[in-house]
Amino acid sequence: MIRNGRQQPIDGKHMAELKTKKTELSVEAFILTIPEEQKRKDALEILKLMEKVTKAKAKMWGSAIIGFGDTRLKYESGRELDWFVMGFSPRKQNFAFYIPGAVEKQPALLKKLGKYKTGKGCLYINKLEEVDTTVLKEIMEKGL
Repeated sequence: MIRNGRQQPIDGKHMAELKTKKTELSVEAFILTIPEEQKRKDALEILKLMEKVTKAKAKMWGSAIIGFGDTRLKYESGRELDWFVMGFSPRKQNFAFYIPGAVEKQPALLKKLGKYKTGKGCLYINKLEEVDTTVLKEIMEKGL
């Protein structure tokens, strides 16, 4: 069962199936569904930037996350799951970035980034023009 975005044991032993999985959906087709032109352009720029940094082809994860690379996450509980190395999601209100260690381990770079917000392990920006893309790239590189 998934509660608050986290999987919970159903009977103490078995975990529910993870909802967000890599799919064969087209990343480009997904980006073309973004209604606002500027957000579409920003998404394409972020796509190029992340492919360059990760040296991995973008894949759709679930219906709205664009992930790069593959990794196996292992939790202290012993639970393991397949996930992406780095990714982003062009949400209606902002872009959510999933960059390992970006929030916790890179406060000095975040100070130079520009306008952003953070959540639990996520970095949020509204528009690329509001941040320094050179700093964003450095955050991504250090996240690897």
